[in-house]
Amino acid sequence: MDTDTRNAGRPAFYTVREAARILRVGPSTLYRAIREDAFPAVRLRTRYVIPAIALERLLAEAAERGTVVDPARIAAERRTEREITRVTGSAR
Repeated sequence: MDTDTRNAGRPAFYTVREAARILRVGPSTLYRAIREDAFPAVRLRTRYVIPAIALERLLAEAAERGTVVDPARIAAERRTEREITRVTGSAR
């Protein structure tokens, strides 16, 4: 059994309500962004959860840049990169 305690006390995932509270937006706003593929989430049957690492990276990027961070743009760039890799058959 893995006894790694680096993240002890911190969740691996947040519920949409928890993530919305952290971001100070309404849960419906976050659900809408998730359904529009504009915010990172994992879908488990009918439920969405937000990877803690994705939320932490998003917040860190906003703090580091000091500008607006658009998760939809980030997601679109990742989809484009994956499509290029799929079409060319190799990584860039």
